[in-house]
Formats: sequence, C-alpha cells, structure tokens
Amino acid sequence: MSGLGVLRRGKSAGVSLLASTYVLPLSWLADGPVDDVTAYLADLRTWIDEVLVVDGSAPDRYDDHHRRWSGLVTHMRPDADLHALNGKVDGVITGMRRARHEHLVVADDDVRYDRASLETVVEALCDADLVRPQNYFSPLPWHARWDTARTLLNRAMGADFPGTLAVRRSTLQAAGGYDGDVLFENLELIRTVQAAGGTACTRLDCYVRRVPPTTERFLSQRVRQAYDELARPVHLAAGLAVAPTVAVFVGRYGLRSLAVPATAVVVVAEVGRRRAGGIRFFPATCSLFAPAWLAERAVYIWVAVGFRLVLGGCPYRGVPIERAATPVRELRRRLAGTPTVKAS
Repeated sequence: MSGLGVLRRGKSAGVSLLASTYVLPLSWLADGPVDDVTAYLADLRTWIDEVLVVDGSAPDRYDDHHRRWSGLVTHMRPDADLHALNGKVDGVITGMRRARHEHLVVADDDVRYDRASLETVVEALCDADLVRPQNYFSPLPWHARWDTARTLLNRAMGADFPGTLAVRRSTLQAAGGYDGDVLFENLELIRTVQAAGGTACTRLDCYVRRVPPTTERFLSQRVRQAYDELARPVHLAAGLAVAPTVAVFVGRYGLRSLAVPATAVVVVAEVGRRRAGGIRFFPATCSLFAPAWLAERAVYIWVAVGFRLVLGGCPYRGVPIERAATPVRELRRRLAGTPTVKAS
C-alpha cells in the first residue's frame, strides 16, 4: 500500500482526509482541560476521517463530554466486557473493535498532533505494523524540562516511549489485543505487536507536541515512572546500582568528584538532543537537567521496588498493579499458539 493510499477525498469538496482512525482513550477522575481538548478534536476532524473518543470518565463528566463532542466526533463508553486494571487499555481495545480503518493512531489526552506529524505516522504504517513517534513538551515549565532530560537520555541510547503510537488494526486484532493489567501499557503494546511477528518502526524525526502536566501531577508520577523499569531488567539493575555507586564514590573522593560523571550525563543527553534534528524541539537547558533526573530515578527506583515487595505493586487509581509489562519471552510463548498471528 503506497503512502498516497492513506488519503481519500473528504465530504467537503477540496478537503483530503487521512483514511485512518484516531483513538483517544479518556478517563478523567477530576475536571480536565475540556475546552482545549474540544478545540483539538475540531482540528482532528479536518485532518482524519474518523475520531473515536472512548470515555471512561465519571457519569457527570461523561455526560458533559457527550454534549460537547457527540456532534463533533464519535464519543462512547468502553465496551462493558472490558475490565482492565489499566483503564486506558479498555479504551484502546474498544477503539480497535469499533474502528472503520486499518490504520489506528492511539494518543493520550495531552498529545497534540498537527497535520504533518499525523500524516507521517499514518504513512509510516504502510511499511510497519507499529510506529513510535517522538513527543516533545510545549510549553516548557521547569518540570517539563526535568522530564525532557529523561527523553534525551532515552534518545541517546535508542528511543523514547511517547504518549502516542500508531498501529495496524489487523495486527492488533490477530494478537487478541494486549494485556491491560500492566502499568507500562505502551511497552506492552509494542512488545505484543513484535511478539505477534509485527514490525515496529521508530521515527525520532516525527515530533508530536505534548502538553506538560501540572506540577502536582508531575510529582505524583515519580514512583510510577520508576516502576516501569521493572519491565526492563537491565535498566532496573542499572538504576538500582546508581545510588550505592555514588555513595561509595563520594565517600572515597568527596562531593566534588561527582562533577566528572555529572558532566558525562549531560553530554549523553546532549547526544540525544542532537539526534534527528532534536535541537529544534529540545532547548539546551533540558540536557542540563539530566544529572538531576538521574539522581531522582536513583532514589525512586528503590521506592518502586519497595512498593513491589510491600504493597504487591504500584498503586494506580487506588489499586496496586503488580506487573509493569509482560516479559517478551512469555508473550512469544502465548502468541505462538494463535494461528492467525505471524511466526516471530
């Protein structure tokens, strides 16, 4: 299927819509930025043929959303038979079931595509089963710069995990969807597609804006983000080693000795910032936050392990979720018996 095949003529003369489906899983416990999301949905409807908002919000908020959005996009509840611990997955699976198109763009409520980035991820699905673009924060309060340091370190060592993915509907259906009883749902989706024999494409050059969280929400996510590393044993071991290594280093050589490793961390982040034209979206100050982010992770990763041992998991909306994501080997074994899934 060529890139031109994802375009079709819209209902209004002269308007070309992407023949794809945008899935926005939503579940607000408190009032959200409804006006901003409404404006964004209005833009999406001029770019893409189908927009599904799968809304698991409280009844009063759902009713308000329905009044605002039902005439603009398709607004619905998650399917009643879905009860994942991570409610976002219920929204994605419902969207997969209801979508009219093969190409799905799944995005959190703080993601803001423009027409160009939306076209890029949809067209990339012509040659892949899953596409991972690159998020960037705008505007950039201090905590967004802090979290961007994580993004830059990830880019330097491979790829970041954005709040949006594009995926082929048929591939996800063949895999039977993906497990919603995990915390790191994006990694679970990527691993599931790959375990099903699908190909994943990383587009570090496709930049998609993300609205930064409030400072309160940023602070509340520190343990949860650290808990994600339980799904990646090598990263977990490296993270756990940082704090004791620094303690020994400081005890032997003093605090000033940290200047060299801190500078090295900044250099690594700067490598990530410069990859694939990143300097247009990531200010240099974000690289300077890298040592602070690493110090934070060195502490909270121990807290995350403590949560696993004491609470049995990381609390998510009042319920501890044990698994960050399913191991790749287990997914391959689980999907090997599915005749509709390609061999890995």
